[in-house]
Amino acid sequence: MNWLYVFVGGGIGSILRYSIGLATPFLIKTSFPLATFISNTLACLLLAFLVYGVQKEPKAEWINHLLIIGFCGGFSTFSTFSNENIQLIQQGNWQMSIINALISLSVGMGVIYAVVSAKSN
Repeated sequence: MNWLYVFVGGGIGSILRYSIGLATPFLIKTSFPLATFISNTLACLLLAFLVYGVQKEPKAEWINHLLIIGFCGGFSTFSTFSNENIQLIQQGNWQMSIINALISLSVGMGVIYAVVSAKSN
């Protein structure tokens, strides 16, 4: 049954990521891969709350499969992040590629660290 939770969560996460990818260029024009950045950052935030957030009861196993593995896995995308950086380099936009990599990794890890730190205080 766990595979079904992963399947459903991954599908919902992927559809949401796709929707953000469609909507973002209409809202903000930039050469920065903003849609992927938004999806990855929100996925890190959700994952941090699910894994490290304040819990009064133990998490049900299905939550791990549906939300952590499925939804966050489908919503975030390292492969697209990597491909967009290669495309930026191929376009001669090395600076934007470096900025994207540094900001994306710093913010993603920073969001998770902030939740972990808040929980321990």
